[in-house]
Amino acid sequence: MPLRSSFQCSKFRHVFGKPATKEHSYDGVPITTSVHDNHYCSANPCFIAVVTECAGGGAFLVLPIHCIGRLDPQYPRVCGHSGRVLDVKWNPFDDYCVASCSEDCTVKIWDIPVCGVQQNITQARKTLIGHSRRVAIIEWHPTAENLLLSSGYDYKVLLWDVSQVGTVIRHPVRVVLMPIHQRYPSEALLLSVSFNSDGSRLAVTSKDRRIRVLEPRTGKILQVSSNKTHRANKVLYIRGLKILLSTGSSPWNHRQIVLWDPDDLSEPLYEEDLDGSAGVLFPFYDSDTRMLYLAGKGDGNIRYYELSSEKPYISFLMEFRSQLPQKGLGVMPKRGLDVNVCEIFRFYRLIAIKDLVEPLSMIIPRKQSGIFQEDLYPMTAGNQAALTAQEWLLGINRGPVLMSLRPEAHVENPYAVIPADKGQLRQLSSLRFQMGPADGAVTNTKLDFMERAFLEEQLAYQHAKYPRDLSDLSGWQPDEMECPLWTYGCTPHCCEPAEKPPPTTESELLQAFYKQQDEIRGLREELHQKDVRIAQLQLEIKNRSNMRATF
Repeated sequence: MPLRSSFQCSKFRHVFGKPATKEHSYDGVPITTSVHDNHYCSANPCFIAVVTECAGGGAFLVLPIHCIGRLDPQYPRVCGHSGRVLDVKWNPFDDYCVASCSEDCTVKIWDIPVCGVQQNITQARKTLIGHSRRVAIIEWHPTAENLLLSSGYDYKVLLWDVSQVGTVIRHPVRVVLMPIHQRYPSEALLLSVSFNSDGSRLAVTSKDRRIRVLEPRTGKILQVSSNKTHRANKVLYIRGLKILLSTGSSPWNHRQIVLWDPDDLSEPLYEEDLDGSAGVLFPFYDSDTRMLYLAGKGDGNIRYYELSSEKPYISFLMEFRSQLPQKGLGVMPKRGLDVNVCEIFRFYRLIAIKDLVEPLSMIIPRKQSGIFQEDLYPMTAGNQAALTAQEWLLGINRGPVLMSLRPEAHVENPYAVIPADKGQLRQLSSLRFQMGPADGAVTNTKLDFMERAFLEEQLAYQHAKYPRDLSDLSGWQPDEMECPLWTYGCTPHCCEPAEKPPPTTESELLQAFYKQQDEIRGLREELHQKDVRIAQLQLEIKNRSNMRATF
């Protein structure tokens, strides 16, 4: 099929890739030389994590997203693995939590301080021990909190709840696949995994180059494809279209893209041969724009297409070309894009021959680029979990919690609220562990800790006393003997009765509810500001201590 655009009326036909200059890239990054077909990079709105080459163990870099330019060769790393790190993935619901897998047969969960990595981190928050050979694949559940899937070369596919008590977790909550009676089936050695939108189905490609659709709670295989005409390597759920996409090779060793019906893998819906290159094709899909990006390992180009639910299903749009080949790619979540310049996707290309991590922005040209474009940025998956790990294990399925990319917009979680801000408490404790203040620290730090503790107590009281969503309004009445807004030095029960009578009508109840939600959001913002201030003060204390030691 010729590479030409057949969707002449598509609003995405003019999308172009804008690579960052070297001054605005991450230069001097010693990218890993591992030959596994992984991305080796993961990004979120706060940090970018890159697997690096390291002697005597495994390590990866965690860089603040705005820390561009030439990297200090002595920049601290996360280096707690005893074997080479094979991949890293950020927690989609916690921007300061990252998972890594390694040749040392373990998976580790790390807490990153709010101010970034200031010295080498060797102590992980959680260590998952369940594999007997190297672990090559990890994937977070898209909607459930604290659920992580891992796949190793011991033919085991395990599902972990990283919120379990203890620093070492030896027992997964589910065994999806494993050897039976010393038999090592090729379907249990995975090459790639992909959850559907609510995490109720898992698509995998295996060593036998077939595609399988599993029920992840039980490991039951629901569908299996044939490998006669297509030898699959990577698979991806096309969320919103009920389609599976796979990349691989044809019997003539041509690289292919194939579309499938996930409920019937007997015959493909669509096949297309691309070229005769040997590198693995990594697929990336944007469900908001229905655009598919194909980037080959060792290639310098990225093709992008537009998908639809009707034939011909796929249409080629354009191609970004570069003379520098990419070893892997990271992708920024939609909530981290710059909507003011109409950026709809952002890659982080790992260019190993230059020790360079190059941001690549996919931009739609618009005359008024400084105005929020409603048609380009619909409601998208946010950073709130839809359910807990225990709820998902009990059989509950929920779609992702959506958010708006419009600046200053806020959308409430329609589901029961997952306990918030505990991630920030963990981040702060990690920060204190890594950057403990010197003796005789200034009193401003103590004051900030006291103020933050008070705000946490106040926020907890608000959550315990007032409803969290509209479903809780039935039967709720505010306590007229307690004032919801305390002052310093007060306790919840020492304030005078409210002068205003309690609401009686439904509209008054709604007004009171929304007022409390605004107050809770304000408290959370104030907590975050206190965290930042504490980090700044502790860093200043550490610098002064180093200066005293120098002189």
